Amino acid sequence: MTDLEIWLTILAMALATAVTRSSFWVIGEHVSIPTRVQEMLRYAPSCALAAIIGPDLLLDPQGAVEFSFHNYKLIAGAAAIAYYLARRNMLETIIFGMACFTALRLLLS
Repeated sequence: MTDLEIWLTILAMALATAVTRSSFWVIGEHVSIPTRVQEMLRYAPSCALAAIIGPDLLLDPQGAVEFSFHNYKLIAGAAAIAYYLARRNMLETIIFGMACFTALRLLLS
């Protein structure tokens, strides 16, 4: 890509971001979202997080699903889920999960 193409791409992405984010201010109260849709939108952040984290935990670098003891991300993720269910503290869970992953990677590799 040329420099001009890169800058045009950046500008187009900035414009698309600004338009989609400001549309809620421009439209305002003119459009009402049904109650059912509002209830479903409560689960959007957790679904997006699962869609981002799930493939990273389950797939090896070649893109194949790996359920083995060599998949340190999956083991650390399962340990972090268990920790969260026991403690219900998100910051501690993140620290615990990363500590497990680092320990597995350093000790078993």
